[in-house]
Amino acid sequence: MLLSEHLHEKAEESRHNEAVGYFLATIGSIFFIGGLLETVTTIQNPDWFLIIPYKITPELHDPYSLLGLTLTSIGITLLFTGIALSIHYARERTWYMKQLRKASSTEELEIKRKQVEEKLKRQRKI
Repeated sequence: MLLSEHLHEKAEESRHNEAVGYFLATIGSIFFIGGLLETVTTIQNPDWFLIIPYKITPELHDPYSLLGLTLTSIGITLLFTGIALSIHYARERTWYMKQLRKASSTEELEIKRKQVEEKLKRQRKI
């Protein structure tokens, strides 16, 4: 396998992983919004931490509070993880593409050199 083929495969793999990162970010935002809406609609007077509503009760009479907080925290985690993975794999893919350009130009020069050598051999035979 040539270096350019290997780099092309790695660039495709990075593109796929970047799409998975976008998917994780999308799922995270859905969970986050779902947790926010669930908490705001079911809890009468929630406490707020920045933009995150929550209500912690000493007794477990209100399972919706725990569900909303869980959905919100999982959503935030997935959202930030998806964004970080997307950025990481996008940068990795650009690196592979730069290396692919270098490798293909090197391979083209090597092919042209071989073609010139073959022409010179043919001209010497004639």
